[in-house]
Amino acid sequence: MREEGKYLYAIIGTNEERNFGPIGLGGREVLTIAYRDLSAVMSTAPLRKYEVSKENLLAHERVLERVMNEYTMLPVRYCTIAQNTEGIRQLLERQYQQLKYLLRDLDGKVELGVKAFWRETDLIFQEIVDENEAIKRQKAEIARKSSSQTHPQRIAIGQTVQAALEAKKEREGEQIFKVLRRLAAEHRLNPTVGDKMFLNAAFLVDRAREKEFDDQMERLSLQYRERVKFSYVGPVPPYNFVNITLHPEE
Repeated sequence: MREEGKYLYAIIGTNEERNFGPIGLGGREVLTIAYRDLSAVMSTAPLRKYEVSKENLLAHERVLERVMNEYTMLPVRYCTIAQNTEGIRQLLERQYQQLKYLLRDLDGKVELGVKAFWRETDLIFQEIVDENEAIKRQKAEIARKSSSQTHPQRIAIGQTVQAALEAKKEREGEQIFKVLRRLAAEHRLNPTVGDKMFLNAAFLVDRAREKEFDDQMERLSLQYRERVKFSYVGPVPPYNFVNITLHPEE
């Protein structure tokens, strides 16, 4: 028989015994194990490294979403497994004060995520050319020559355009970011991906201001409707604002 351990999902601030039901990885029961006034949310699991599969990730997220509905929560990194119940209690004891501080800082707050994408990249690249006299001159010079004569110039223009694109992303992203960060207790800027995305941000918002944040997103969506498509998600587990690594094996 394969030895079983305790798979960790989250830390919450309670000593109440809870059973969240069979929603864990592999349909396992999700329970709590307490130390003082902290509890680890866990399920039994084989002692092995879990593959990063869609099924497992969805199960992990499903547990976090369920717990988050009732508690302020510190999400634990995917595939964190303790040997046994005593190992979990020792973990909570070792990091008790740090975990308490983090839970206090997150209490009454939610993480909201905002990404912004340009609707038409062709329009953006044309704006870059129109705004940059050097690029316009280089393109005019290339147009008068054969392609075999202009390969180095084309590479140089491509590099100039890419640099201008990154600068444009930063400028336009900052315009939206500065409006939203006023409503947040904390905020994080994350890297963008691809040419269309120019903002990728997370905001830690007091629950009392969540509706205000929603309303501001509606106004931004209306203001930029011809130019920008927004992806707005949340509340989600506060991964962007929890930076702890639990080591059950220590």
